[in-house]
Amino acid sequence: MTDERDKEFRPVNQILGTQPSLGPIPADQIFPWTIIALVSYMIVNGIFGGVFSDEWQKWLWTVLIAGWGIATWWILTGGRSWRFLSKFIGVPTWTRGTARYKSFLEFHYERKNRKTKRRHRRSRK
Repeated sequence: MTDERDKEFRPVNQILGTQPSLGPIPADQIFPWTIIALVSYMIVNGIFGGVFSDEWQKWLWTVLIAGWGIATWWILTGGRSWRFLSKFIGVPTWTRGTARYKSFLEFHYERKNRKTKRRHRRSRK
């Protein structure tokens, strides 16, 4: 009886099909989060560095701006990132058509040709 059950069930690796991560942080988010944190540090300390009197205020604002940027990025691209990021891929639009000739010198040869052709057609009876 136990031999039959062993044949029915196969051991499966639980990691197959899962997304790589470093603890709770998904691996595909590490690079964008690093860039967001560096940009927030550069904004607070580089551009607005003279506004803050204490060093802890600079770090507080750096952490707040980085946290806001990381949270926004994670909401937009986390889990099913293709839903948001696929909107930026240009899809070609294929159409058929012909453009009418328009002279740059504003000579209306087409009107003249039409009038002469119509005159000849009307004269025939």
